[in-house]
Amino acid sequence: MTGTENMLASQADAEIMIEMSGVKKYFPLRGGFFGPTLKVRAVDGVSLTVNRGGIVGLVGESGSGKTTLARMILKLVKPTEGVIKIDGVDITKATAEQETKMRSEIAVVFQDPASNLNPRQTVESSISRPMIIHGVKKSDARAQAHDVMSMIKMDEHYLRSYPHQLSGGQLQRIAIARALVLKPKVIILDEPTSALDISVQAQVLNMLLDLQESMNLTYMIITHDLNVIRYFSDTVAVMYLGKLVEYGHTEEVTGNPRHPYTQGLMGASPILDPSLRGRTKKLLPGEPGSLINLPKGCRFFPRCDKADGRCEKREPDDVTVGPNHTVNCFLYDGRKAGD
Repeated sequence: MTGTENMLASQADAEIMIEMSGVKKYFPLRGGFFGPTLKVRAVDGVSLTVNRGGIVGLVGESGSGKTTLARMILKLVKPTEGVIKIDGVDITKATAEQETKMRSEIAVVFQDPASNLNPRQTVESSISRPMIIHGVKKSDARAQAHDVMSMIKMDEHYLRSYPHQLSGGQLQRIAIARALVLKPKVIILDEPTSALDISVQAQVLNMLLDLQESMNLTYMIITHDLNVIRYFSDTVAVMYLGKLVEYGHTEEVTGNPRHPYTQGLMGASPILDPSLRGRTKKLLPGEPGSLINLPKGCRFFPRCDKADGRCEKREPDDVTVGPNHTVNCFLYDGRKAGD
């Protein structure tokens, strides 16, 4: 049993909302008229669980597979292989009835709300539309639109506004309101604060935490801002070239990162505590590799200063290094380089 599977077993007593096992997504890429069909291995064997009411943060450089993983949960992309369960239902084998129900149980908040709101519709129309699509009467949808405004701490008069009349923070609150109206169980947050000012970021994150507690929501947040992860998430999943390289509780992963890649990510994050400003930071060398021509062994070994002979020959296994903390690295498997 791998380290990640041990984590799944240890969480068996908790109520699991999201369960992913061996999930892969390969995109075919033709190499010319007569060339071979190549594959972009965007996600390559990811397994993780998120408990009901939990918050998991997905981190990693651009191209690591974070967004593709989220798009598979949203059923915008079909997995090449593996199982994805939401509240016990395998969405890869869901019936039409289950899929319709699931559409209302999984919501998403995108990075740029202005590009996802119709500029010719009022805020009330934008919030009401998802409910009307799911069969709610227009009068009831409008009433719920008014109710949800108090949840996002905005006055009801904004319902008559158009997107261009609102600030970035207000637009993001409206996008969150639109995600909430169908009373989802899971919300995917794709860079929800990256386009906002620092002060507004804090307000939006605090509001999301209040909503998560009052509605028992399960969040998956994708962000490059590790300070947001430290503040917001319960657990962290670190991805590199389609693989999950480290997974564990936020305090443990950010405070004591084990994988060399995670250590590099943490080193690239700005230090906000003035007492730690003099600390030496370890930065990642080189650029992320290609998802088409992947290394035979560990995907990080071309950039790793701790690599040995094993790293180039075969992929490491998941190793448990602490309570609910796994690392995909030879440094922790207890065997010598010659083994």
